[in-house]
Amino acid sequence: MHVVVTGGAGFLGSHLCEALLERGDRVLCVDDYSTGDPQNTAHLGARPGFTLIRADVTAALDIPGPVDAVAHLASPASPPDYHRRPLATLAVGSRGTENALRLAVRHRARFVLASTSEVYGDPLVHPQREDYWGNVNPVGPRSVYDEAKRFAEALSTAYRRSLAANVGILRIFNTYGPRMRPHDGRVVSTFIRQALDGEPLTIYGDGSQTRSFCYVDDLVRGMVAMLDSDLPGPFNLGNPSERTVRQLADLVLEATGSSSGLEFCPLPVDDPARRRPVITRAQHRLGWFPLVPIEEGLRHTVGWFRSRADGTAEGRTAREPVGR
Repeated sequence: MHVVVTGGAGFLGSHLCEALLERGDRVLCVDDYSTGDPQNTAHLGARPGFTLIRADVTAALDIPGPVDAVAHLASPASPPDYHRRPLATLAVGSRGTENALRLAVRHRARFVLASTSEVYGDPLVHPQREDYWGNVNPVGPRSVYDEAKRFAEALSTAYRRSLAANVGILRIFNTYGPRMRPHDGRVVSTFIRQALDGEPLTIYGDGSQTRSFCYVDDLVRGMVAMLDSDLPGPFNLGNPSERTVRQLADLVLEATGSSSGLEFCPLPVDDPARRRPVITRAQHRLGWFPLVPIEEGLRHTVGWFRSRADGTAEGRTAREPVGR
């Protein structure tokens, strides 16, 4: 296939580009580098079938030639990024999603939206099934990201119903692995960076809040399966193994061999108390289930951070609340 990947130079996008190339697809990566990193796709530059264009998807997205699938991943996705760029986050969820949908419709291509578990907000139902409508504060500090993705799901569904667009929706839960930015404010990358720097690991609240951490290779397998299907979803993609933030801190300290202590800080507003996906739909319809244990995934991720100079003290910025 010829696949357009928006946000293809980001953490998830670059892994998806790589997986598609590995199986023989042609990939056009679109990124404006607002949160993506050219280094994430530098190793793909010489690969046959890979093309990269620097473009903002909120402007017109006009791709020449045949397009078989569009994977729409473009969006700020970590709290510091969407707090820093609130209007851009809303724009990419609205105008950016519609431009990507129009591209897919013009080419009669498959369209897959990378949505998020954040559409469930601070859930009142646990664990979260796809038929749960969520508990989102529309004017809270996280709302620009949560509501951008909720609108993107509504828009994609309207295109499917009104224009018979071949749309599929994935709700992605916490994903980690190589190519995460050390200062992206997510809990895994923050803990690893702090542990390698010998800093205290900052835990917000008492650390009893839970997340479900999925290694990036597993997540990308699910995305590829969705691209290959014509199923509408939405499907939860995530690891149903639930961990507290305090348990994650202990796992990171073990994986890094760090003697860092723990520092407890006030819990951010609207930080979800519990997060765990029900993945029965993805198992039955996509044949997908995560395989990589968190201990193995953390070893790979820590190894990647150790290999990067900016994964430790270099380029340190002010701390941001982490809860993702």
